[in-house]
Amino acid sequence: MSVAKLVGLGINLSIWLMVFAVALSAGAWRARTIFREPALLLRSLVAMYVVMPFFAVWVALNFNLNRAVVTALILLALSPVPPLLPSKQIKAGGNTHYVVGLLVVAALAAILVVPAGVAAIGRVFGYDLEVPFDVTARVVGISVILPLILGLVVARTWPAFAEKFGGPIATVSSVLLLVLFLPVVVMKWSSLAEQTGNFTIVAILLFIAVGLVAGHLLGGPEPDNRTALALATATRHPGVAIAVLHVIAPAAEDVAPVVLLYLLVGIVTSVPYIKWRTRGRGAIKTG
Repeated sequence: MSVAKLVGLGINLSIWLMVFAVALSAGAWRARTIFREPALLLRSLVAMYVVMPFFAVWVALNFNLNRAVVTALILLALSPVPPLLPSKQIKAGGNTHYVVGLLVVAALAAILVVPAGVAAIGRVFGYDLEVPFDVTARVVGISVILPLILGLVVARTWPAFAEKFGGPIATVSSVLLLVLFLPVVVMKWSSLAEQTGNFTIVAILLFIAVGLVAGHLLGGPEPDNRTALALATATRHPGVAIAVLHVIAPAAEDVAPVVLLYLLVGIVTSVPYIKWRTRGRGAIKTG
């Protein structure tokens, strides 16, 4: 097995463990509480799967951007919450039950949204595109649904184990992901550099900013939910976007680097928002 495949397996394992750890912290089946607030659930889906795809299409139709950038933004707008996001949402003050519930709902919705969205957007641009349901189902099933279910089952069956090992597993998975992700960035650096022109960074920053604003505004009156939805709307699953890309345009090798660039830019640009929300949360508690 090549080094690249080993690194890829290690990254997938670290992401899997991260979701498993979040589910352990959520505890039992309390993640289903999101279904008790249908208005919040509806606004969450609108922010992620209506506002962002429409914005991506609007950008594509009104700005002369690189085709790879447009394709990446559209695919990301249709993708669900990435598995590594919940830990960031919770650290920023997001309600654990809402964060985990949103991860589940967004992943399940993506199985239908991605194929339907790709087909609809393809017609807008004059393309006949089709994405089999199993493509999205396989990615979200392995990286999100499976570790979530196992984590929630363990938390319900062995709560002492969940309480004791949830934190250490999350720490190990984060360190492992960082160690393995750095070589990927180094190996892809030349491809990333090639995609930084033609207002690519500006488009990515605008995409993230709109996601943060839309999620924040539609998150409702609860500050913690606003924080969680803002990050979920601005940050999407790169694995789903790339999996769909391989189906609709397997020869488009310039799109994947844009997705990776989006991931890196998103990590950096979300820091100010997280700090702002964390300070605001602390002020509310002490006030």
